[in-house]
Amino acid sequence: MAIIMGDNQYGKAENRVVRIYRDTARHEIRDLNVSTALRGPFADAHLTGDNTQLLTTDAQKNTAFAFAKLHGIGAIEDYALTLARHFVHDVEPVTGARIEVEEYAWDRATIEGIEHDHTWTRRGPEVRTAAVTVDASGEHVIGGIKDLVLLKSTGSEFHSFLTDEFTTLPEVDDRIMATALVAKWRFAGVPEDWDSTYTLVKSLIIREFATLQSLSLQQTLWAIGKAILEAVPAIAEIRLSAPNKHHFTVDLAPFGLENPNEVFIAADRPYGLIQATVTRDDAPPAGEAWRSAAGLA
Repeated sequence: MAIIMGDNQYGKAENRVVRIYRDTARHEIRDLNVSTALRGPFADAHLTGDNTQLLTTDAQKNTAFAFAKLHGIGAIEDYALTLARHFVHDVEPVTGARIEVEEYAWDRATIEGIEHDHTWTRRGPEVRTAAVTVDASGEHVIGGIKDLVLLKSTGSEFHSFLTDEFTTLPEVDDRIMATALVAKWRFAGVPEDWDSTYTLVKSLIIREFATLQSLSLQQTLWAIGKAILEAVPAIAEIRLSAPNKHHFTVDLAPFGLENPNEVFIAADRPYGLIQATVTRDDAPPAGEAWRSAAGLA
């Protein structure tokens, strides 16, 4: 039996890159969390301590900051592609690069009805994400959103499910549905505009969540994925992960009060975790697109 070195990568995780544009009196801000990971002939670093093929993680960090100045930050997909291409094409030992980016959005502060030129308030809680892989198989881009907290007070049912001797959950035909959605979509091509595609995908997620008379969170995820693939030809597949943020009706009978689905306790754990992938039957191979680094699980 032989013991061999398997897949490996290394990089700098969670570089907090903030870019302020000061070209005019009205400043602009881009706020990112950037993780890099390089792939290549790095086994000897593990096996014998030979570091001669390693570009330091510190250099990777510095590159992320320098590129924010040299190339600016537009759509995070473009920024990630520029970084990945540099590592693969300009650093000889590197054969593959994975760049993962989270973007934190800010809204301008409004003072007496007027937008302030250099003060913002943090928008949230949702975070836009992007993950780019560049290697011998090509260039792969995954857009995404995480922590998109959604809740609707009706329009959700859950009944006719399998039961056994340990089942205690009652069937319901009217309940609160809530989640903190994570969605990641793999592009099969380059859309006309990264930013407008993100805006469209987010709007479709919210529309389907809100308007479907849902028999389960599983059904809702399918409706979301299907709507996105129908609307955006450049997207090949979408992966969805939705914790079920349970809201249980409080028993107010001991206090002589009725509670017709008006007062709830929000339970943070444990929670159901519903996950699904919706894909085109002719989607191109994903290659290493989903092999993650430290930034996005």
